[in-house]
Amino acid sequence: MSAVVATLLAEFETAAQAAQEAEAALRKRMLAEVARLERQRAFAYRRLNLMRPVAEAVAAAANEEAALASGLATLRAELGWDSDSDTRSETLARFADVARAIFASCAETEEAPAATVARALADFESWYAARYQRPFWILFEQYVPEMPLVER
Repeated sequence: MSAVVATLLAEFETAAQAAQEAEAALRKRMLAEVARLERQRAFAYRRLNLMRPVAEAVAAAANEEAALASGLATLRAELGWDSDSDTRSETLARFADVARAIFASCAETEEAPAATVARALADFESWYAARYQRPFWILFEQYVPEMPLVER
């Protein structure tokens, strides 16, 4: 093989490897972006699926005290919290601000009720993430062990 052909083939090989590396890097970035969006979607649906029953419970209350009790009881039920701990108590105390915002929006004492509730929830989420170094919505990830199939 001549030196010119060897040089040409070496250049083609370098170009092929560069293209392969560029493709692999793009795939890695795309996978990371898809994972980020999947998590964002999951958290959005968890937010919706929690706030729907909490808002309904708070809205049905006759006064703020009952609203707080109903909202926090609903949160406990949704998380499956049957017992207390310092972490749970602190979380419930902070979530009370969200229930208060919902109650205030139902009483129409706020000018922009949806924004007030959204801000209260965002503040709660930020507090939780800073306090416990993980998103609040992780609490809704429950491991369900696979059960063996039993035939009759």
